[in-house]
Amino acid sequence: MKIKNILTVVSLIFATSGIFAQTAREISDKASNAIDFEAMEMVLTLKILDAKGRERVRQVTTASKKYGETNKTIMKITAPADVKGTAVLIYDYENRDDDMWIYMPALRKTRRIISSEKGKGFMSSEFTNADMSKPNMNDFNYKILSSETFNGHPCWIIETSCKNEDIEDENGYSQRVTWIEKETYLCHKIEFYDFAAELYKIQFMEQYKKLSNGKYFAFYMKMENRQNGRKSVIIIDKFQIGSNLSESTFTPAMLDK
Repeated sequence: MKIKNILTVVSLIFATSGIFAQTAREISDKASNAIDFEAMEMVLTLKILDAKGRERVRQVTTASKKYGETNKTIMKITAPADVKGTAVLIYDYENRDDDMWIYMPALRKTRRIISSEKGKGFMSSEFTNADMSKPNMNDFNYKILSSETFNGHPCWIIETSCKNEDIEDENGYSQRVTWIEKETYLCHKIEFYDFAAELYKIQFMEQYKKLSNGKYFAFYMKMENRQNGRKSVIIIDKFQIGSNLSESTFTPAMLDK
């Protein structure tokens, strides 16, 4: 084969690989969509452990349904009695900041969760209010750091950094590093870094189950705070695809019902 022909073949190989190579943003988009549902309902147990291992337990019901371009989610604590009735409502928009409300039965009042509170603890756990909704993908910069096998799963390691300080304040971290499985685009581990770029928290997603629509969902999630020693665990007790709830259920006025 002539040198000219060899160079042509090599050029075609590199050109083809460039076409099929995925960017960090594309991988992250697919990971976000891999667990996106039009409608679902679930019952979960939230365990909150302090640095000494003392445990508090919350039983929570959740329903989520998409109306137009907006995904609406309502979460209510059903036990124990001292916090029963606490409820959170989230409007997850496609291309703008989410709206969130919380109802506190002790105050008999519903109020909006402002942007600076979204990075704070969800129901006093190590998960945040921002963790309960899909992030605005345009708020971040993306970079592929490397590839690694994690718990038997070949993964991309993707760095996601907030574009500015306002986005950092809203999310409660400066950047995160995510292990995304190459075959399924499921996330298995996320490291969160604080505003000083120090390791802050690590989230693990486990016990993925394939559902009737072909998608997967993690039935066990753990968030470890490496700075204060606290941990929080979410265990999915029941999960169903679809919901018969009407849109009127997903309104601030219904949080106290």
